[in-house]
Amino acid sequence: MDWFPLLNSLRIAIISSFIVFFTGIAAAYYAAKIPRVLKGILDVVLTLPLVLPPTVCGYFLLLMFGNKRPLGIFLSQFGIKFVMTWYGGILAAVIVAFPLMYRTARGAFESFDENLGYSGQTLGLSNTYIFWRIRMPACKQGIIAGVVLAFARALGEYGATSMLIGYTPGKTATISTTVYQLWRTNNEGEAFKWVLINLAISAVVLLIVNLLERKKGQEVRP
Repeated sequence: MDWFPLLNSLRIAIISSFIVFFTGIAAAYYAAKIPRVLKGILDVVLTLPLVLPPTVCGYFLLLMFGNKRPLGIFLSQFGIKFVMTWYGGILAAVIVAFPLMYRTARGAFESFDENLGYSGQTLGLSNTYIFWRIRMPACKQGIIAGVVLAFARALGEYGATSMLIGYTPGKTATISTTVYQLWRTNNEGEAFKWVLINLAISAVVLLIVNLLERKKGQEVRP
């Protein structure tokens, strides 16, 4: 059995989750501080990939990074091509997973007791120290849940990934695209094996999220 689809899916999901962690937290932190009207506009823009069909997201990515598009031509001069490359899957995964991290982190930051931050300021603590040593630990359950959900979304991504990087065995194949290709070629036995692998990983992810929510509920319980 060729394990490349699993390894490729895992590296795409891990790298994209790492990127989404920092970008999602940064966007959520500043979104929680801006006026309500601007926050509403920003929410629409940043969470749009969450409601759009994944194939539509993939289509827009092709419009931007296609080999014959201005941006794609410019990047190709530096040897960077997102179309039909495994790291193009990272770009697709980041786009579709970012809204989950952003929304979860924003909810965690909005529930943070700002009096803790103000107390740190009165003690002369820097905003950077307050953010990493006070705000982030207080919001860690929501942050971790966001990362786990983003990882699961990136791992199971199919629509945008198939549009941007396609399916090439040993090069761009992921679990999702492999299942489709095996089913399309009537190899249902192998397809079912990959489905079981994906189900097992997804079950573990959901178990982690449930444990985090239960732990958070125990912490806030008087």
